Amino acid sequence: MNALTPDTLIRNPLGCTVIAGVDVTADADKVWKVVGDFAGFHHFIPALERIEMTGSGVRSVRKKFFKDGENIVIEQLNSHDDQQRRMTWSLIYTTLNIGNLWASMEVHQTEKGSRATWTIKGEPWEGGAEALPDFQAFLQAFADDAMSNVRNLFV
Repeated sequence: MNALTPDTLIRNPLGCTVIAGVDVTADADKVWKVVGDFAGFHHFIPALERIEMTGSGVRSVRKKFFKDGENIVIEQLNSHDDQQRRMTWSLIYTTLNIGNLWASMEVHQTEKGSRATWTIKGEPWEGGAEALPDFQAFLQAFADDAMSNVRNLFV
């Protein structure tokens, strides 16, 4: 019998990368208070019913419940830097067709306000390479819609 060795399902994804950015006519610190709140994504993602948190800060876990009553996403906060206004997180579990996923959120001051950027790198759980184009389109539309909502919060 072979000895067990360390393994994990959490790894850097190999699939696709989507970037959704939005220019906001508000100070970067104000925008960061919204998009940099790991527990507060329901404020700009209307599909979310609520978020439950376990812990706080880096290593905390959020469980996102969707309004459809069927889907959930569980993610862990990997890094969070209020001074640099950026954070990263990874997927732990979901009912959606998402395999591994890593994401970041950043906010930078600009001449006219700020720019918030959500980067997602992910791969589908099922379907392999054939599922990648539809998966990428799904992620892009989801992120674009969320970031558009961020802009609307500051109008």
